Amino acid sequence: MKFTAEQIAGILEGDIVGNAQVEVSKLSKIEEGTEGSLTFLANPKYTPYIYTTKASIAIVNKSFVPEHQVNSTLIKVDDAYKSFSKLLEYYNQIKFNKSGIDEPTSISDSAKLGDNIYLGAFTFVGDNVKIGDNVKIFPNCYIGDNVVIKDNTIVFSGVKIYSECVVGSNCVINSGAIIGADGFGFTPNEKGEYSKVPQIGNVILEDFVDVGAATTIDRATLGSTIIRQGVKLDNQIQIAHNVEIGKNTVIAAQTGIAGSTKIGENCQIGGQVGIVGHITIGNNVKIQAQSGIGRNVKDNEVLQGSPALNYGDFNKSYVHFKNLPRLVKTVNDIEKKVDGNN
Repeated sequence: MKFTAEQIAGILEGDIVGNAQVEVSKLSKIEEGTEGSLTFLANPKYTPYIYTTKASIAIVNKSFVPEHQVNSTLIKVDDAYKSFSKLLEYYNQIKFNKSGIDEPTSISDSAKLGDNIYLGAFTFVGDNVKIGDNVKIFPNCYIGDNVVIKDNTIVFSGVKIYSECVVGSNCVINSGAIIGADGFGFTPNEKGEYSKVPQIGNVILEDFVDVGAATTIDRATLGSTIIRQGVKLDNQIQIAHNVEIGKNTVIAAQTGIAGSTKIGENCQIGGQVGIVGHITIGNNVKIQAQSGIGRNVKDNEVLQGSPALNYGDFNKSYVHFKNLPRLVKTVNDIEKKVDGNN
């Protein structure tokens, strides 16, 4: 797929300096630009590369004034970084603008399919499923009975969405994610054996939720596991039954959240964080990577460590952690002197 500088400038509402008909078919870093590629300059420290890059087109800020000859065609915009991001979004829209139903697929007669949808090969669609307009479901997906997927959502290859789950509009579910598997519910008997507790709830993803590859979101025992609007989940996250995650919270990879925990809005949770069950985490909380959360957390707290401490307290304590061998030696020396004086 090729685009001219003129076409790109039209999308970005930018001004062209150079050959308006030059074509590009790929993207590149400015320092690795090759002929036929498009790049951008936003960070001033990369300015020297604008004079050496072989990229055919470069997006730059309108404030940029070359000090030397530039061989690339320039497209000048108000904000090069935002414009490049906009172009990536536009490219993705074209890239994923598939429609139609591949063969073979298995679609229940009772399923209701919206307009302009795409169903990839070897996808299974169960009874009473409702799929909205412009939904794209890539090959090898499983959509269980009574699932609802609303408009403009993309479901990538290998995703499994179990029965009764609801996926909002404009969501993205990446490959290998599992939505609605049974929660980890077992009860012991007098013999020490474990019997399964039926998990009869579901999972609800509200609008504009992103779910990373191989992330699992368990269905509720009763009621719903709820991922609120705008939540962004990285790869390989485990979210247990009856968890609720508030609007616009972001969570990095390999975090695990135990059952029935409630997480507030606009939180930022680092990678490999472990969160116990049945606690409440407030709004605007920041949790550093590899922290362990075992208590309720108030709004606006910043935590680190396992078990987690206030971020400032942790950093102060860490100074002492590093100095423990010296402190122990100092204490031992003092004890020897005290013993020698007695």
